[in-house]
Amino acid sequence: MTKTLYIIDGHAHIYRAYYAPFRELTSPTGEPTRATFVYWNTMLGLIRKKKPDYLAMCMDVSDSTVFRCDIDPDYKAHRDAPPEDLSLQMERIVSIANDIGLPIFTLGGFEADDLMATIVEMVKDTDLRVYLVSGDKDLEQLLTDRVSLYDPGKDVEVSPDSLREKKGYSPEQAVEIQTLTGDATDNIPGIHGVGLKTAAKLIAKYGTADAVIEHADELTPKMRERVKDYRDRLPITRQLVTLRRDVSFDFDLQRCRTDGFQFGAVRTTFEQLGFHRLVRVLDDLDGVERAPEETPAPPPGDAPSLFAEPPTDAVPGKYQLVDSDEKLARFAQQLAAQEVFAFDSETTGLNPVAARLVGLSFSWQAGEGFYVPVRGTMGVALSEEAIVEHLGPIFENPAIAKVGHNLKYDLLVLRQIGIRAQGTPFDTMIAHFLLDPMSSSHGLDYLTKNLLGHEMIPISALIGTGKNQIGMDELDIARTCEYAAEDADFTWRLYELLHPRITGSPFEKLFRDTEMPLVEVLVEMEQHGVAIDTAMLSKMSERMGDRLIELAREAQRLAGHEFNVGSTKQLAAVLFDEQGLSVIRKTKTGRSTDASVLEALVAKSDNPIPPVILEHRGIAKLKNTYCDTLPRMVCEKTGRIHTSFNQIGAVTGRLSSSEPNLQNIPIRTEAGREIRRAFIAEAPDSVLLTADYSQVELRILAHLCGDPTLVAAF
Repeated sequence: MTKTLYIIDGHAHIYRAYYAPFRELTSPTGEPTRATFVYWNTMLGLIRKKKPDYLAMCMDVSDSTVFRCDIDPDYKAHRDAPPEDLSLQMERIVSIANDIGLPIFTLGGFEADDLMATIVEMVKDTDLRVYLVSGDKDLEQLLTDRVSLYDPGKDVEVSPDSLREKKGYSPEQAVEIQTLTGDATDNIPGIHGVGLKTAAKLIAKYGTADAVIEHADELTPKMRERVKDYRDRLPITRQLVTLRRDVSFDFDLQRCRTDGFQFGAVRTTFEQLGFHRLVRVLDDLDGVERAPEETPAPPPGDAPSLFAEPPTDAVPGKYQLVDSDEKLARFAQQLAAQEVFAFDSETTGLNPVAARLVGLSFSWQAGEGFYVPVRGTMGVALSEEAIVEHLGPIFENPAIAKVGHNLKYDLLVLRQIGIRAQGTPFDTMIAHFLLDPMSSSHGLDYLTKNLLGHEMIPISALIGTGKNQIGMDELDIARTCEYAAEDADFTWRLYELLHPRITGSPFEKLFRDTEMPLVEVLVEMEQHGVAIDTAMLSKMSERMGDRLIELAREAQRLAGHEFNVGSTKQLAAVLFDEQGLSVIRKTKTGRSTDASVLEALVAKSDNPIPPVILEHRGIAKLKNTYCDTLPRMVCEKTGRIHTSFNQIGAVTGRLSSSEPNLQNIPIRTEAGREIRRAFIAEAPDSVLLTADYSQVELRILAHLCGDPTLVAAF
């Protein structure tokens, strides 16, 4: 059987982990850990899934020492130093790799790509199958029938054939392509205006970059001029993009054997960092490495693992429609006999205060569910009065526990028909958040798939998407029954999985004494809402609109002609081509004119246009985000704004607010403070009180350490 060698492009994956779309993470001691967690989650997942025989990591040493800087002093000269919190995490990632025994290869004067290329050269006469764990196009030149690129995040492999199919050139042509295009990432200039597609066509026709230069007269006049201007630069670019395959360093394949890795050596480190999910992966890997054909049994009395492979034999659902007064009376008797049940609500919208109830679903046994319709088509719907009469007393019975997924929403929906639910609540979404805060999602569909092995019916399958989307109350009641009862059924199944995990855990007290009581407090807050002075906001919007027109005209006067101040492309042409200001930063779409660039231009020059544009953007944002939007969010039924408070928005447990975000109303400018004054008390004899735990961490620190200066400051 062919053995495999995986070589990780270390720095590339660390940066990728740092900038991954993942929430901020810190350890219990305050150490930043997002990049560390994402990196090792990816790499341990690779080891578990691909089971490589050999694994190594190559890393850069320093951009300033690499031999390419001797060829071109501008090579990578535009790169900023890594963020401080990334440097700390990079050290942690390397330390963990060393503890595991994963060999890291570095050499001053050379980059990781050169070491990877040299390793490929060293093992080319063996029967090893090599995978370069990277998405870097610089490595395309190394691909052969035994060498591929592998992206673990996307689980995508790039072979010579797939490279030809996707990009139109072969590995042998990769250096020629890059010689023409250069590499903006590494500050390597190519022929102006020549991208991958154009370069691929030129190389397909002429064979090499040098041949393109030789046949420049056959090209279009504009391209001919650019190619000839590039003639002297071509040899330098070719040297910069060509990987070295002859680097002399101490590579020992036997050091890379994964059966010698000590995953257990970092178990304590992972626990200290709060990587509880990855601790289980470590345990699994130790078992896999010792005995691939066996799955270690859990210790006696251990709770079922939340992160085990999901079952493939989930009990199919059997769902019943409660669509008559007689059925409702019988169902109410059954429901009243339960000590605990799960329920879910279907509504006409996402705002529970403004939406109308479409139906309620229930479950208290896996595989069983009931749906009570209130609105719909092609079937019998019951009245809200009947729901209140038969089910209201059960919901309001404090002796019966209520289970839900995002329970706050459903409790608010019940409030709208006059039911104030009581009984010990259990929210499966919050329970999962406490048990696995680093999970990429805590949604019902995601958890059902990943923990229970079941694909839920997507809401889009019922109501459609975009312009063709319809309301839940426009559906055939029988179809809604299958969808809604499935939600209640699998909420119950999650409860059966999560309840024993949270019970007796370090999170139980937090869950029962803080988070669940907080649900009921937030229900009261969201139901009450907040009043705003819409007339005041309307007047502000009008004044801001007038000021925006003035600023746009001023910017056009300063430029000497009309242009769209909201167009990035037109503004860039004015600032950089006409006014001659320095380009601060480029993006994939062109020269950046974002706020940081404009602020840098203000600091570096006395040109009057950037400050005008900055003011224009600031006012436009306030107008669009607050003055125009907030009045549209007022609920017709209550005349108030009803925000949603999110208990799982941050790993720290801090509440977040959305639709609208009431925690982010501006205060630093006079216009922002005026917007805040639009939030008013509900009656003349009431007051609106705001409270802020400003710098609470420093206040606690002052109390604990007793430092006289710090105490005096607070």
